[in-house]
Amino acid sequence: MTTITDPQRETFRLGMLIYDTRYRSMTIQVVALIAFLILIGWLISNTAQNLADLGKEPSFRFLWEPAGYDINQRLLDYNSQDTHLRAAVLGLLNTLLVAVMGCITATILGVIIGVLRLSPNWLVGRLMTVYVEMFRNVPVLLWIVFIMAITIETLPQPRDFRGEDAAATMKVFDSVAITNRGLYIPEPLFSRGLGDVEVAGNRFEISLDLILLLVVFGASLYASAQVKHRADRIQEQTGVRPKTFWKRSAIVVLPTVFTLAILGFHLGYPALKGFNFQGGIYMRNSLIALWLALSLYTAAFIAEIVRAGIMAISKGQTEAASALGLRPKRVMSLVILPQALRVIIPPLISNYLNLTKNSSLAIAVGYMDLTGTLMGITLNQTGRELETVLMGMLVYLIISLSISAVMNWYNNRVKLVER
Repeated sequence: MTTITDPQRETFRLGMLIYDTRYRSMTIQVVALIAFLILIGWLISNTAQNLADLGKEPSFRFLWEPAGYDINQRLLDYNSQDTHLRAAVLGLLNTLLVAVMGCITATILGVIIGVLRLSPNWLVGRLMTVYVEMFRNVPVLLWIVFIMAITIETLPQPRDFRGEDAAATMKVFDSVAITNRGLYIPEPLFSRGLGDVEVAGNRFEISLDLILLLVVFGASLYASAQVKHRADRIQEQTGVRPKTFWKRSAIVVLPTVFTLAILGFHLGYPALKGFNFQGGIYMRNSLIALWLALSLYTAAFIAEIVRAGIMAISKGQTEAASALGLRPKRVMSLVILPQALRVIIPPLISNYLNLTKNSSLAIAVGYMDLTGTLMGITLNQTGRELETVLMGMLVYLIISLSISAVMNWYNNRVKLVER
């Protein structure tokens, strides 16, 4: 009679870290990580020593010194005696403004152009092809300068709006002025506003009216989403979906309108006074040129992404939807595009990131974004190259990672779920 015994477990030896395939890969990774950390430490130590020899030890005290320069396009109050930190914040807000406006405009144009590129109409399809090839094969910097030159040379001057026989007139019921200096549009005002609250040691002011509107609008969207979820549950239980369009629209619109009425909402219109327009919201021609150039340029790439996403969907989906009696527009909006999103979203993230980073070209037309303020004038005035560049890189990294996180979250929401 024989007994079966378990084989004796091999004891661990240091040589196994190199010769045993179970541990070799981990050993190589640990050694590579240690070498990389040593390299980074040496670079930091060497840089700090060189800066100390030059009498420029790393310091961020310059952020609280007076900036001494003006910012032509700004979303907050600012004067030349404010700190470099406030100037950098205004530059960051200008960067975010262009990024948000550009992403929204480029997405709308890209989806429309991408769909039209697949149009059975020969002329429409070829025109969209010309647009795509023209914009994506010319550097975006040239488009920025070109559009800036058009706004300066072709649009009327403010003085052309003066007099009974004026050469130019305001648009949209005399509420919008388009000039070679920029665009003047009505601004929202509140006659019974709640005022502002000061934060960060009285350096910044936050509008209580804006906070209230955002809270009301957010609560309305949440209530509207609950109505939708309830309709989904009823549809799953009974097979009949209740009509919720008007109810959800009322839930979103009425509370916001009621809040605006309580705050005394009205519009302040721009008016020609002296040599320029006063009042309203002023969008400089540099902002307009940068916004349009980035939007048109990025829209060409998004159009190709949308076209590829649509073509990835089987033709049988279109044929099945048409067999149910859906019109071509409804087939595209209800059947094709929702399925194409899982193909469109990943490369769309890269284009949003490229648009945001390309906004640093604003310095070419004098638009004061983060590059023009923190990594431009502030750098030249203070001589703090390392600190300003590192701060700028960190800010752009945070913005890019935030965009990626939001888009990845949305991608997970719209992707197909297998059962």
